[in-house]
Amino acid sequence: MSKLRILYAIQGTGNGHVTRAIEIVPLLKQRADVDVLISGDQWDIELPFNITYRFKGLCFYFGKKGGVDVMNTYLRMNSLRLLREIKSLPVHQYDLIISDFEPVSCWAAYLAKKPCIGLSNQAVTLHPKAPRPRHIDLLGKLVLEHYAPVSAQYGFHFKSFDSTVYTPIIRQQIRDLKITDKGHYTVYLPSYDDARILKHLKRFKNVEWQVFSKHNTLKFKHNNIVISPIENDAFIKSIASSHGVLCNAGFGTASEALFLQKKLMVIPMKTQYEQHCNAAVLKSMGVGVMKSLKKKHYDKLEKWLENGQAIEVNYPDNTAQIVDTIIENHLTNIFPATEGLLYA
Repeated sequence: MSKLRILYAIQGTGNGHVTRAIEIVPLLKQRADVDVLISGDQWDIELPFNITYRFKGLCFYFGKKGGVDVMNTYLRMNSLRLLREIKSLPVHQYDLIISDFEPVSCWAAYLAKKPCIGLSNQAVTLHPKAPRPRHIDLLGKLVLEHYAPVSAQYGFHFKSFDSTVYTPIIRQQIRDLKITDKGHYTVYLPSYDDARILKHLKRFKNVEWQVFSKHNTLKFKHNNIVISPIENDAFIKSIASSHGVLCNAGFGTASEALFLQKKLMVIPMKTQYEQHCNAAVLKSMGVGVMKSLKKKHYDKLEKWLENGQAIEVNYPDNTAQIVDTIIENHLTNIFPATEGLLYA
């Protein structure tokens, strides 16, 4: 029997998909020949393996006021290029396609009528058992349902809802960290620019803030706030020794903060329905949620700084089990293709 050939596709908007791949791809390589695809250019962490396909894909770009930069995203969007990328991907060469919310691979498989397995937080964001935000963003829901269509799905969330929903994959680099508390707060809000973050956080003069920025390449200090460019080792060292973490309601940083037993406050990005769904789940667990980084929400931030508590979670290392389950189910046809795209 020839060795299984797998295409593993990574969404390159943000670092969460990339850190998950760092754990999953080596395990897949133990079981199969694996080619890696990544689309987008909004990631900051170096991948320790070769990338076979690099595409522009369909990427969202961070803004400076708490949401996606809609204009920049629109100007960089090229439907013809995206279609060429989809058509150029030789999905017929692979026995198994696994996509972490990556659209080129998903649509290439869809058009070729090949099964594609979704493996991401987004795959279960709309799970019927998951808490939802009060306001249902119909456009955002539509994007989640159709952005990266899959025929079968396994997903991750901050807590499990059923047998195909796993707790987060925590990279080994985080699991190996020594947890301390040096009193500072680690901040990662890539959808806000540095000036806006400084304007609001400087109000809390007795707090030491360590801010990691996607908008600056130089490190500088302003009173009680240190702004640093994104650098993986410095970032995780800051989180591991922090008293708390303030971040957007993406999946990666929030999961790692919870695992490291840090108290957590999240601010979901505007126009990102996925993050509002994440925030609803986190809120149900007791995590602090702010609607936005504005003066009218200072009271909530102040209360969290004074009284916020870490939430106890259990995130075992089940990555090998997930990989084995997917391959076994693919090879034995135990896992049937689901009708439609994602959860309605």
